[in-house]
Formats: sequence, C-alpha cells, structure tokens
Amino acid sequence: MHILPKRFFLSDRHLPYWIILGLLMLLYTPLLLHWSEGWLNKSISIEHEYFSHGLIGLPFAVYLSWLNRERWQQLSHQVSPIESIAGLLLVLVGLLLYRGNLPDLINLSLPVILTGLCLWFKGLPGLRLEAFPLLLVFLAAPNSIPYLLAPYTLPLQQFIAGMAGFILLQLGMEVRVEQIYLFVNDRIVEVAPYCAGLKMLFTSFYVGLMLLYWTGVWQNRSKTNIFLAGILIISITANILRNTLLTFFHGTEMDQAFHWLHDGWGGDLYSAGMLGLLIVLIQAIDRWQSPIEAEPEPD
Repeated sequence: MHILPKRFFLSDRHLPYWIILGLLMLLYTPLLLHWSEGWLNKSISIEHEYFSHGLIGLPFAVYLSWLNRERWQQLSHQVSPIESIAGLLLVLVGLLLYRGNLPDLINLSLPVILTGLCLWFKGLPGLRLEAFPLLLVFLAAPNSIPYLLAPYTLPLQQFIAGMAGFILLQLGMEVRVEQIYLFVNDRIVEVAPYCAGLKMLFTSFYVGLMLLYWTGVWQNRSKTNIFLAGILIISITANILRNTLLTFFHGTEMDQAFHWLHDGWGGDLYSAGMLGLLIVLIQAIDRWQSPIEAEPEPD
C-alpha cells in the first residue's frame, strides 16, 4: 500500500500514482464510508460489526505507509516480469471481486488490489515493505468468518455461563445454570454465540498485533507468546465479568443498567477499558527481561 512520496507534485514520473489513487478513491470511498458508518452506528450486520477494529486499524495502516514513503521511494523501479504479471493479475482479480454480487468478495477486493499494486510497482521488496499495513487492511475487511465460527463456540459459552453462575453464587444470589442459560429470580439470561466474547477476542488480537508492531516486541518470540496468552486471558476474563454483570442486572430487574452495558455506550466503555489493559500489559512485558536476556555476556 503506497502513500504519495515527497516531491510527488514535481515529477511526471509519478503521474500513474495520481491516476491509480484517484481510481481507488472513486471505487472505495463509498465502501469505506459504508463500513465506518455501520461500525460507528452499529447499523451494519452483526458479523460485519465484528470488524469494527478497522476504525483504528485502517488509519494506522495509512500512517505506517506514510512512514515508509522514503524507503518505498528508494526501492528499485526495476521489477521482474513475473512480479509485474503477478501484481497485474492480482489487480484484475480484485476488480473482478469488486464487480461481483457478494458483499464479502467486494470487501476483500481492497486488500487484493493493494497487494497487487505493491507487486506491480515494486515487486517483492515493495510487498515486504508494506506487508504489515496490508495485513491490517485484510484483517479489517468484513467477511463471514464470525458466522462460520459461531457454531463452534458452545464450549466457550458453557464455560462463561458456568463461571458467571459461580461468581453470582458467591455473592449470595440464587442462580441455576443449564448449559448456556442462567436462571435468576425467574428470569433467564442466555450466553448466546455472539455474547461469548468472540468480537472482543477479534478486536483484542487485532489491537495486540498493532501494539506488537509499534513497540517492536514482536521481534522477541518469548515476549510475543506471553503477550498473546495475556490477550486471551484478559479477553475471556473480561467477558466472564461482563456476562456476570449482565446476569445480575437482568435478574434484579435493573433493566436500564442491563441495556446500558449490553447494547449501549456502557459496552463500548467496557471494551475500551479492556483494550487499555493490553497497553499496560505490553508495556510491562516490554520492560521485563528474562533470565537469559539479563545474563551478562562473558568477558
């Protein structure tokens, strides 16, 4: 993914970039506005709402490409025929996807075309340079993967329901747990597939990738593994607590608080707090040194 380099306005050599940028804006501005509006107002489908992390990921991808502009400009313009043909084919495939009738394929056409343009203009070196921004764009393109995963979340739903019931029992409430259902004061709360924390797990790992790249922690395998494990633990724990609160609110007829946390801005605030914990976690991991790293080198 390429951002306009310095002195872009002063060289006719960059005219193709202007043309391609204009075409991309013409094609994808309506689509990006549709994504953003749907994510912000929650007017998009449930599955596509799972990719609302694109609100921060896509601007970050553009920013990273802007930082790479000097290195991009320094790459050789000599591209092998194979790389050029492969890039052109990817661009054509992306255009075919865009012209299709399936929303998922239209969405995925953006990262496909951007990947093709990197190969076409700069070959594999250009693709390697822009690999992470392209990954962020690809992971932000809405698709049906959450819908396909939903049937396999039953064990997670049962675990969350059981833990929420256990916590409420310790608080002195009469709770009965049956599979994914919690019964409190003749009221039922269901830990549905889309309430199992899959969305926050998607968002957490996406933001985690951004933090790993930004801090440079990804270069240390042990620290990366610890951080990814921490993301999983924080996400599941936060979702257990959220479902516990929802069950408490619903069972005690605090309906306003229930809706505030379930589908109001309280849920967004809760998610933001959880993502804030990821920043604290990676800062702690980044400062930590394993015994192997801390061992002084022999004289």
